[in-house]
Amino acid sequence: MSFGFLGIQFGFALQGGFMSRIFQTLGADKDAIPFLWIAAPLTGLLVQPIVGYLSDRTWHPKFGRRKPFFFIGAVLSTVALFFAPYSSALWMAAGALWILDASINISMEPFRALVADKLPDSQRSYGFVVQTLIIGIGTWVASNLPWMMTQLGVPNTAPEGVVPDSVKYAFAIGAFVLFTSILYTILTTDEYPPEDMDAFEKEKAEKKGFFSGFGEIVKNISEMPTVMKQLGVVQFFSWFAFFTMWSFATPAITEHIFGATDTTSVEYNNAADSVGSYLGTYGLVSMFFSLILAFVASKIKINRKLLHLLSLIAGGLGFILIYYISEPWMLHICFSLVGIAWASILSMPYAMLSSSVEPKKMGLYMGIFNMFIVIPQIVAALGGVNFLYKILFGEAVINTMLLAGTLLILAGLSNLLITDRKATHD
Repeated sequence: MSFGFLGIQFGFALQGGFMSRIFQTLGADKDAIPFLWIAAPLTGLLVQPIVGYLSDRTWHPKFGRRKPFFFIGAVLSTVALFFAPYSSALWMAAGALWILDASINISMEPFRALVADKLPDSQRSYGFVVQTLIIGIGTWVASNLPWMMTQLGVPNTAPEGVVPDSVKYAFAIGAFVLFTSILYTILTTDEYPPEDMDAFEKEKAEKKGFFSGFGEIVKNISEMPTVMKQLGVVQFFSWFAFFTMWSFATPAITEHIFGATDTTSVEYNNAADSVGSYLGTYGLVSMFFSLILAFVASKIKINRKLLHLLSLIAGGLGFILIYYISEPWMLHICFSLVGIAWASILSMPYAMLSSSVEPKKMGLYMGIFNMFIVIPQIVAALGGVNFLYKILFGEAVINTMLLAGTLLILAGLSNLLITDRKATHD
């Protein structure tokens, strides 16, 4: 059931680890990079609640409820992922990122809803943790793909304004893995029909039409559970921090740790490959941390809130340490701590949320919950990152990692807002 997440994470890891490198190669100024990401979260803000609402109202005896959305997202994501590194202008690369992010999210939230559909509340922590284990594998492999291509003799340098072949090959492999893994999940996973089919069809008939659907989404946003609002604060700081990393890790680390700034030089491209490899560490560690959590969650009841709080603080310290390290190998330590936070971000909030919403609206609420992922990214892209890191820490681009660390620690402490025991405990 969760195997499709391997492919989805290939797409996210390549997007997060290397789109900023593509933007720089095409001539983008470092401070302009967050703005080039803005179309993706803006689209997600609209797409996710709609996809969640539609998937709740979909049922086909053969294709199920969530699987049609997996397939649509897989096809669009594959095309965007393959062609993104062939962009010859910034607007083309930004457009490819926009399509890629929106398409991946068409598949992502129905996948999360499927986990909640198929598992009872007592097993959801375990289910989301196993899902994160799969994601960790995808993150580590995909983040290392350009480096692997270079080791196999594929050139990692190119003329000015051209993306190296190592990145192009990596994106092509990622596109293949994304499509085949989601297709495998579609072909091997069964879905449960609505418990009362007559009531399901009656409700669909009563609430059909665009305006009815729009009103239903707005109504549920205004009536979202208290736990969801409290988790929204945690999510805001968490995803602001990770958006900062995805936007600025490559320019910050290549400049601060490796002293490389010329995007056409061998030194820069070797450094950028290394940064991708170090970023892969957080995926690898999230995999092992998830493996431990999966074992623990299958044996004992866990305090989701406390676990999430400590994990996010660990990740925040990892980001801050990037500023202070003296040797590149120490980045493995920094991103190991980040990996602990990433494993928790991809599991604990969804486990807490799924225990607090109506099962028949699981897709809709998972889609609405995505607002708390994309809104911080929009704020960051519209200048929030550039403004905050310069005001709080100074002009050097490495200060973006200090900002990310500070935000992630705030995210951890925000878990103290959540008091509903049904959400915080299995």
